Amino acid sequence: MTKKTLAALLASSLVTPIMADEKEDLLKLKQEIAGEREELLNLKNTAVNLIDIFVQQGLLNKEKAESLMKAAKAKAALEAKQPPAVPDSTASQDAGKPKDAKSIRFAYVPEFVKEEIRQDVIANMTGKVVSEVKADAKKEQWGIPAALPEWLNNIKISGDMRLRAQDDIFGSANSSSSYLDYLNINQDGGQLAAQSRNQQYLNTTEDRLRLRERFRLAIDAKITDGLKAGLRLSTTNQYSPVSSNQTLGNTGQSFQLAIDRAFAQYDFVDSQHNDWFTLSGGRIANPWVSTEMVYSPDLSFEGFAGTFRWHTNQEQDRVKYYQPAQANSRFGLQMGPQTPDSLFVTLGAFPIQEVNFSTVDKWLFGGQIGADWLVHNDSRLKVAAAYYDYENLRARSNASDSFTYDWTAPQFIQKGNTLVPINVNNGSNSRCTDSQSLQGQGCLFGLASDFKIFNATVMYDFADFAPTHALVSFDYAKNLGYDAARIEREFPGYLGSNNRARTDAFQIRLDVGKPEIKYFKDWSTIIAYRYIQRDAILDAFTDNVFHQGGTDAKGWMLGGSYGVAKNTWLMFRWFSTEAIDGPPLDIDSAVLDLNMRI
Repeated sequence: MTKKTLAALLASSLVTPIMADEKEDLLKLKQEIAGEREELLNLKNTAVNLIDIFVQQGLLNKEKAESLMKAAKAKAALEAKQPPAVPDSTASQDAGKPKDAKSIRFAYVPEFVKEEIRQDVIANMTGKVVSEVKADAKKEQWGIPAALPEWLNNIKISGDMRLRAQDDIFGSANSSSSYLDYLNINQDGGQLAAQSRNQQYLNTTEDRLRLRERFRLAIDAKITDGLKAGLRLSTTNQYSPVSSNQTLGNTGQSFQLAIDRAFAQYDFVDSQHNDWFTLSGGRIANPWVSTEMVYSPDLSFEGFAGTFRWHTNQEQDRVKYYQPAQANSRFGLQMGPQTPDSLFVTLGAFPIQEVNFSTVDKWLFGGQIGADWLVHNDSRLKVAAAYYDYENLRARSNASDSFTYDWTAPQFIQKGNTLVPINVNNGSNSRCTDSQSLQGQGCLFGLASDFKIFNATVMYDFADFAPTHALVSFDYAKNLGYDAARIEREFPGYLGSNNRARTDAFQIRLDVGKPEIKYFKDWSTIIAYRYIQRDAILDAFTDNVFHQGGTDAKGWMLGGSYGVAKNTWLMFRWFSTEAIDGPPLDIDSAVLDLNMRI
């Protein structure tokens, strides 16, 4: 109880004057005042002791405690100088009466009145005090260092779940025997073996509805300032690096679970909170500014990457307080470093396949330079140019009955890239399991072209109508590694008139709506056109939904997302695609996803 409150209590219950001979009542009043003073001292000492205990236990830092004490003293001193403005209940009774010089006035507050006032004060103050304390505790993390193990405070858990319905509809002009399933042919050891398992050709005629599920759980652990380790578990399709879907309908068998990410990451941040570089290694997230045309959203990279940044205008409020969405918040777009008004360089080295002979391991070496700029308020322009050099990926022809170059057969492909036989069935090649009726066809197939890909990406996020944004993105890729003369020399006559460079790809896309779907009624829409010639990019790593994955395809994507609850949203996409150069292959796909995030 403050001095101001006590004064108000005394002044609020003024009673009629008493005469000097009423000493007994005056003595009683003095005793009550002494009791109130003792109560106030007890309250003060209790509060001070509690604050000291909070400081000793680490629940409240010393600076905050001293600030609270100083503020309380200053407020008490100010209130002590202000006389209580309490009406005199006896003023009307005494009006017009002669004043007795020997009389005095005092306040008598019955116990039941004081108790009632105490309860009112507690009721009125408790809510506000509790709210303020909770706010300070959340902001300053009171109690966490002392109440929880230190390692637990350094752990962050996140995850997501997706339920998908995907309906693929094939054109009536498609042929059922136009597209070989080279991945199954390689795995089965030849076309005849694949044919015996009904796996020789891709399905291009039978419409297919599939229900799928994806679940991922990520754990990030802070090791020390700037250094963390991460692990992500995921449902998996063990044959595909670009899909972590689990197709429903496996006769009740348990789902497979895999380690999708396992990495260490170091971020160097200076005293001004500028992040100058990031180094990461292991199985990491996509480090490149890119779109789903080049790299599938589900693709993880194995190896090492580093991003180095040069900051400008960091002292300006528009840069300092800019809050970007997550780098991959728009499905299929990877925004890369989220540091506006900066230049950046990303370098990476990623082993793709380890081979017994270390000099011929398959690798991806990449480099990217770019700029990230807030051109107007929160409207943001990002440009990036990259070069991806794939080493030891192309096929090499075996001699008869030789195993030497079997390793050049890719472990995973989708469809579209030009393939050539590594082992030719010439009727006497024991490496082939096919009969002589399939002479001239291969048992193992590999990529005809080298892949040296130049990739340019531009993204402009127009935010003048925030919270609604309009993001325009353009992605262009060119494979500089196709060498028709070298292919003809090593595989004479096999490709014929098809031995020509078809090495360009582009995508233009417009996203309108919220940059990130978090809450009920959040929305966004997508419209995109994509054109990918057969050897423009590596078909193994591109989006696996557009044209059912791979290259040699063109077409449209329309779609949108809508928030149905907090961290829960629906996303629908419609794809209409067709082959560019190959035999007729028209595919329409409708994909409906229910996404949840924790």
